[in-house]
Amino acid sequence: MLSSQQLFVMEKAKNYISEKVANMKKPEAAVTTVDLKGVHRDHIEYAAKVAVDNPYPTPLPICDITYVLKSDGRVIAHGAIPDPGSIKASGQTLLEVPVKVPHSILVSLVKDIGRDWDIDYELELGLVIDLPVFGNFTIPLASKGEVKLPTLSDVFSSKK
Repeated sequence: MLSSQQLFVMEKAKNYISEKVANMKKPEAAVTTVDLKGVHRDHIEYAAKVAVDNPYPTPLPICDITYVLKSDGRVIAHGAIPDPGSIKASGQTLLEVPVKVPHSILVSLVKDIGRDWDIDYELELGLVIDLPVFGNFTIPLASKGEVKLPTLSDVFSSKK
């Protein structure tokens, strides 16, 4: 059994470590843009660009990136990108997250599309990073905006 003095010292140590961990810098990220990437036979592909800042002097592996794209409150695309690489040490890394929207989903958004030939979207991303000592750490991101649909010239100029 521990004495009251040992318990006091352990409590002080626990509080000290908790305070230091809470005040540690952690990686931060932000969605910078969402743009049309390509038109394919069965889907339209958008690219979400994400800037990730790494405050640590070592690269950090990204375990995976999850995404959910919503329009008019409905999920129109979702997925995960396993093992997309690493975040460079002591700097910013720009990631590109491909988001594929099936043509069949776009048909159900006719009311929104008809107004201004774009999709009002809400994008939710989860960037799962492996932090040494702490384990997996998820950076949740959200972005809202409008993304343009492809024009006829986009469709005919696409080679895919």
